Amino acid sequence: MIDDIWNRNRPYVIAEVSQNHDGSLGQAHAFIDAVATTGADAIKFQTHIASEESTIYEPFRVKFSYEDDSRYDYWKRMEFSADQWRGLSDHARSAGLDFLSSPFSEKALNMLDDIGVPAWKFGAGEVFNDYLLERAMSTGKPILISTGLSTLDEIGNIMSRIRNSGNRILLFQCVTAYPSTADMIDISQISLLRDKFNCPVGISDHSASIYPALAAVTLGARAIEVHVTLSPFMFGPDVKASVSIGQLSQIVEGSAFISTMLETKVNLSERSESREKLKEMFSKSLFASGDIHVGDKLSFENVKSKKPNIGIDSKLLPMMLGSIFKRDVKDGEPIKMEDFEK
Repeated sequence: MIDDIWNRNRPYVIAEVSQNHDGSLGQAHAFIDAVATTGADAIKFQTHIASEESTIYEPFRVKFSYEDDSRYDYWKRMEFSADQWRGLSDHARSAGLDFLSSPFSEKALNMLDDIGVPAWKFGAGEVFNDYLLERAMSTGKPILISTGLSTLDEIGNIMSRIRNSGNRILLFQCVTAYPSTADMIDISQISLLRDKFNCPVGISDHSASIYPALAAVTLGARAIEVHVTLSPFMFGPDVKASVSIGQLSQIVEGSAFISTMLETKVNLSERSESREKLKEMFSKSLFASGDIHVGDKLSFENVKSKKPNIGIDSKLLPMMLGSIFKRDVKDGEPIKMEDFEK
C-alpha cells in the first residue's frame, strides 16, 4: 500500500501508463494485467477531461497525432467515464496494485476521490495549479510532487503549504523531457532534496531505461515512477519515454536487490563463522613437496603453498624458515605446528 512508502525497506514502484493506452479502455485494462506480473506496487494513469482543462487553441503536441486536429481533440479521445475509471480501479486492486491517476481538473479530482484513489500525484506542470493543489490537500491524502519545472524556492513554498495542511508528502526528482538523456539527469538532486526538505524523495524518470531508477535507489530513493509501454511500436507521445514490461520487472527486482545490499552490514573487525569457513576453503597453507624426515629444516624447497588452509597458514612461511621437524611428513601432507621442535 502507498502508506508503506514512509515505512518499508524497499522503494515503492509506480508504473505510469499516462496516455499510452491511446484512448482504448481495453488497452488500459491490458496494462493492468501486464504491470501486475512485474511486482510493481502501483499503476498510474492520467485523468483528463478536455472541456475542464483545455481549449481548441492549445498548441502543445498536436502534430504527433494521425487523427486529432487539436490537442483538445486528443484530450477528448483520452477520456473515460466515471464508471470506466471505477472499473479500472477495481481491476487494479484485484490484481494487487494500488490505483493512481493524476487529476488535471477539479472535476477529475472529485471523480477520482469518489473512486477512492489513495494518494494524489501532481506532475511537474500541475504543481502550479494552486486551487487544484488546495483541493487535493483538503482530502488529507498523501501528495506526491514532481519537481521538474520548480525552483528550490518554489518547492519550499509547496512543501510549507502541504505540511501545514497535515498531508504526507514525497518529492520526485524529475526531468521534464520525453525522453530524457543521461546528460539531463542530475541524480544528485535525490540527496539534495531529501536533506534540504527532510522528506522522502523518489525519482520520476522518462529516460526509457532502467539506469536512473536503479542509481536513485543507491542514493536512498523511496519511490520510483517510470512510464511503461506494452511495446515500443505502440502509438502515443509518451511511448518513446517509456520502459518495457520486461524493463519494469528489472527495475522492481533491481531496486529490491539494491535495498537489501544497502541494509546489509558486515563487521570487518572480525570474521563470522561462515567467512571463517570460506577463508579455510579459499586461502592456502603449507604442504610437503616431498618426503620430509625428522631433523630436516623447513625451507622453500620442501614445502608448497596450496589449498585448502588446513595447515600452517602460508603467510607464516618466512618467519618459520629453518624450523626443525620433529616427525616425518609424507609428500602432499599438510604441515602443522605440532610437526616442529619447540
